Amino acid sequence: MVLGRVFEDMCAQMYYRGKMFGFVHLYNGQEAVSTGFIKLLNQADCVVSTYRDHVHALSKGVPARSVMAELFGKATGCCRGQGGSMHMFSAPHNLLGGFAFIGEGIPVATGAAFAAKYRHEVLKESGPDGLDVTLAFFGDGTCNNGQFFECLNMAQLWKLPIVFVVENNLWAIGMSHIRATSDPEIWKKGPAFGMPGVHVDGMDVLKVREVAKEAIERARRGEGPTLVECETYRFRGHSLADPDELRKPDEKTHYAARDSITALKKYIIEQNLATESELKSIEKKIDDVVEEAVEFADASPHPPRSQLLENVFADPKGFGIGPDGKYRCEDPKFTQGTAQV
Repeated sequence: MVLGRVFEDMCAQMYYRGKMFGFVHLYNGQEAVSTGFIKLLNQADCVVSTYRDHVHALSKGVPARSVMAELFGKATGCCRGQGGSMHMFSAPHNLLGGFAFIGEGIPVATGAAFAAKYRHEVLKESGPDGLDVTLAFFGDGTCNNGQFFECLNMAQLWKLPIVFVVENNLWAIGMSHIRATSDPEIWKKGPAFGMPGVHVDGMDVLKVREVAKEAIERARRGEGPTLVECETYRFRGHSLADPDELRKPDEKTHYAARDSITALKKYIIEQNLATESELKSIEKKIDDVVEEAVEFADASPHPPRSQLLENVFADPKGFGIGPDGKYRCEDPKFTQGTAQV
């Protein structure tokens, strides 16, 4: 959780120094959700995220230096600099994206869950623990979109091993959740499709973990999906370009006082699970990791121009890369036979 917070704070610094470009959406305040869910997964399990995806990537095990280099647009990033802030992806970690459009990742996550069930039941390829599980993360604003309802129906119909995790931070950009949704209790939409719907305090990592454990184990046993609404709060604006003037100061103060990291630290000390100095050493270690990530990203090379058309076209006989490995568009005969204007 501390890694997520410190990493995002550093992203803000680097953005304002001109090291990052485009829209950068930070996760500050929501760390209990990412940690509470993703840290229960196996390597083979999948995570599908949103545009607020840096910390989901870190929780799934993508190295901080790879995420930071991607944010810098460098060739050493987890997408070789071609994804940027909103499109984190790592095949070795089964992080299937970062998706810029809301709701866009839910069908992909549903497909990943279907693939896991197919591997398990038809190909007999699953491990001894049961099915591989997919987590689909999305926000409260997405829950009024069509893909959400369609995929809930499909997942329950086929008993897919997926958990739909709603990070309800109460605001869809500048639109209050209460103003935009006829029934603001999102978890109730689960039972409407025949699956469990659960509401949990998304500012308490232990409560999130308890709910997540039950939902993930249920999916792994083949008992189908669960819809979990985590009520949380982002401590910064929608993105670093957002002046955050729409939310009331007293609302922000209320949730800042419920900081999940501060609460967990207090619990750890009260329960004699660790000392203040041990927690300080963790924070120091994290500071070093994030500093190293920035140094690595800054020193890394930009992607070569030749990389521009890679991973765009799948057909080697088409517009992209020819059978000889060269770009078709660089062939002087490429436009022969086309209409001349």
